[in-house]
Amino acid sequence: MTETDFDVIIIGGGPAGSTAASYLAGAGLSVGVFESELFPRPHVGESLVPATTPVLLEIGAIDKIDEAGFPRKYGAAWTSAETRHMPANGFSGLNHDWSAEVQFVERGQAGVDRDYTYHVDRGKFDTILLKHAESRGAKVFTGVRVLGIDFSDPELVRANCKMGPKELDVTARMVVDASGRHTTIGKQLKLKVTDPVFNQYAVHTWFEDLDRAALARDSKEVDYIFVHFLPIKDTWVWQIPITDTITSVGVVTQKERFSLAGSDRETFFWDFVASRPELHDALKAARRVRPFKPEGDYSYSMKEICGDRFVLIGDAARFVDPIFSSGVSVALNSARLASRDIIAAFEAGEFGKERFAPYEDKIRRAVRYWYEFISIYYRLNILFTAFVQDPRYRIDVLKMLQGDVYDGEEPEALKAMREIVAAVESNPDHLWHPYLGTLRAPAATTT
Repeated sequence: MTETDFDVIIIGGGPAGSTAASYLAGAGLSVGVFESELFPRPHVGESLVPATTPVLLEIGAIDKIDEAGFPRKYGAAWTSAETRHMPANGFSGLNHDWSAEVQFVERGQAGVDRDYTYHVDRGKFDTILLKHAESRGAKVFTGVRVLGIDFSDPELVRANCKMGPKELDVTARMVVDASGRHTTIGKQLKLKVTDPVFNQYAVHTWFEDLDRAALARDSKEVDYIFVHFLPIKDTWVWQIPITDTITSVGVVTQKERFSLAGSDRETFFWDFVASRPELHDALKAARRVRPFKPEGDYSYSMKEICGDRFVLIGDAARFVDPIFSSGVSVALNSARLASRDIIAAFEAGEFGKERFAPYEDKIRRAVRYWYEFISIYYRLNILFTAFVQDPRYRIDVLKMLQGDVYDGEEPEALKAMREIVAAVESNPDHLWHPYLGTLRAPAATTT
């Protein structure tokens, strides 16, 4: 067998790449992680869901996350600018406004040993995970960009890497693409498919001393993640505690609205936030501590997420609108699932595409549930509020909000939501028909 520099090359040292490195190095494989940036580096996607906890426990990183002192996230809340009385339409337990909140303690989850997860400074969080992978035996190279992968040799892969002005080749039995939205292999093999519906755009920043209590209905919600829907179609604001005094805030809308606004990032941000006066006033009273930063290219899929001698994980495999904080959960759980198949492939000495079919099946199913859940939320916000408040559906909706979607079973509430949306769409006289949003995801985009 031809000698290689590593068993596995991982492109990218973010949460997906570092988690895969921890699993694979912990199983005795030689792993090289190649990260183009120097850590710590700022990154969007700061709120976790409980489905990350079992992974952090398995790789032995949870104590380091706890010791970092990140704010604990016990729940989530949603607010709306809608002032009309919400029609019950046969649902029970409604408070008849458009707000909603959940606490993770309401539902137990396999592998989760606490009733909270975390809001994280991604610069610190990602660095902890990358250093943890190194402590497990992975070799980490930062400031090194992987330019492309040569698959021509059937016994190995060859990564062409650039470090400053120098280029060099590194070999391995296989490669894991965890390059995030750079999607290194996806671009090289022309696998990337832009989402035709969720062409979202975000402008975000950090604020010091935001009065979170002024935006919460209850004192227990102060450190929740908040999603504030604006009275603008398909547009919302995230509010995420980063420390006791710093809060991440971002405006998310359709990219075409930013283009039509014809304004700079700061003007765009404040113009949109002004549609919720209480939010606008609270933010104006706080102090901005980071420049406004844009995020585009939000949602896309890949024609393939594995092949002979490669797998794609995290954002390199799929990215879905982040309204339910799914990003880091998908990163960590895709790394967990892919690592199982990679370890088995090394035990068998076979690295063909079929070896990674269980990973592909599980991750596609899970992300499809996320995608449809998000699609329904945008299509009919009132339905989400009704399902969260109704005792018949609340726990099943909470299961999805916890990120507990990797067991392969379709959540029961999702089926019921799908049927109700179809009924509302087909009946112009339905009580909820006036509340339909403009986004409508075709079935073809849910894989």
